[in-house]
Amino acid sequence: MIFESIAIAADHRGYRLKQGIIKHITITGYQVTDYGPDTDSVPVDYPDYAGFVSTHVREHPGSFGILVCNSGVGMAIAANKLHGIRAVFCDRLDIAKVSREHNDANIICFGSAFTTVERAMRYIKIFSTTAPLPEERYDNRIRKIDKMSGA
Repeated sequence: MIFESIAIAADHRGYRLKQGIIKHITITGYQVTDYGPDTDSVPVDYPDYAGFVSTHVREHPGSFGILVCNSGVGMAIAANKLHGIRAVFCDRLDIAKVSREHNDANIICFGSAFTTVERAMRYIKIFSTTAPLPEERYDNRIRKIDKMSGA
């Protein structure tokens, strides 16, 4: 395993997909921390939940994050505001792979309006088992991104 644990959260629109992912991912042996919400009956603001997962990933080396909202895009935008976070909206297997290889992405985001549990699990499997390519050009790019975010 490349990662040791997973932090996951959603907004109310992503709650059901998040619950389905948790159900399937606990079988894989990962330690999963669920940052909520606990229901889809009360509207919540996705930036709050993106912040919970992003902070967890930043403070726990060896972890990665999963975020779900209606489109997946809002979560990615919000998560990427935190230094050290490289969140990617994912709707294809090749994106799951290259986001890890070239960008060392550490959070994968899904849109509940566009992704099923089965598809999300395929993307998560690729994302969680792909290592960053050990090439200086990719490391340099990540350092430049870190500088942009205030490091």
